[in-house]
Amino acid sequence: MRRAGRRGRQAQEGSPMENGVGQEPGTPEPPAAEDIPAPRPSRARPRLVFHTQLAHGSPTGRIEGFTNVKELYAKIAEVFSISPTEILFCTLNTHKVDMQKLLGGQIGLEDFIFAHVRGETKEVEVTKTEDALGLTITDNGAGYAFIKRIKEGSIINRIQTVCVGDSIEAINDHTIVGCRHYEVARMLRELPRAQPFTLRLVQPKKAFDMIGQRTRSSKSPGEGRVASGKETLRLRAQGLATLEEGPSPFEEEAARRVDDLLESYMGIRDSEL
Repeated sequence: MRRAGRRGRQAQEGSPMENGVGQEPGTPEPPAAEDIPAPRPSRARPRLVFHTQLAHGSPTGRIEGFTNVKELYAKIAEVFSISPTEILFCTLNTHKVDMQKLLGGQIGLEDFIFAHVRGETKEVEVTKTEDALGLTITDNGAGYAFIKRIKEGSIINRIQTVCVGDSIEAINDHTIVGCRHYEVARMLRELPRAQPFTLRLVQPKKAFDMIGQRTRSSKSPGEGRVASGKETLRLRAQGLATLEEGPSPFEEEAARRVDDLLESYMGIRDSEL
């Protein structure tokens, strides 16, 4: 009888009531704490801050939190206390009107943004003696179409007052603000030959031919910085901007050839197409 009592006490010590914690027989025991994986910390979204200046001269500003070109212009305008409609286009890493450095749908993480704003307005009369005027037209994605290239020996090339970077504001007093570049190219292509028409142009604001402004020898953060080209911020017309790997040399060459075809047949050049 004593042995049975001893066995009963041993079973009681190992029962679910040990240390005052009750558990029904047959109920599975909770897993040990060491078997529960620790929750992964949420990955914080990187804070992307870009530096910007007005191309004709200004202090350096900082912008962030934009997902498309219109929001980018709004951020730049806020920094410099101007209207977003004052901005004609932006170039990357140069204050000059260099169409090879034109801001398109993506920005390198090390790029410095220069905003070119409205300057003087001018009107020119053009007589279309040939089917092609010799213009390559693009737009800034926010309602302004402008001249990206002028073909040598063309009709427009013979008019000295028309320059690369000029925004086309109206054709024969018909405003084209808000039109995409291919719409403007079609309007110009459909104009009848041998009939004069008027172009109202807005040139980018200039500052004394940019004398001594942000040269490489001054090691300014704009032109002195070399972009890595490995990651870019791609802007989208709808949705959030995304970080992407830069294009490969093969992709860049393919895009260049498509651009050349579009320019030769339609007078437009758009890297986003």
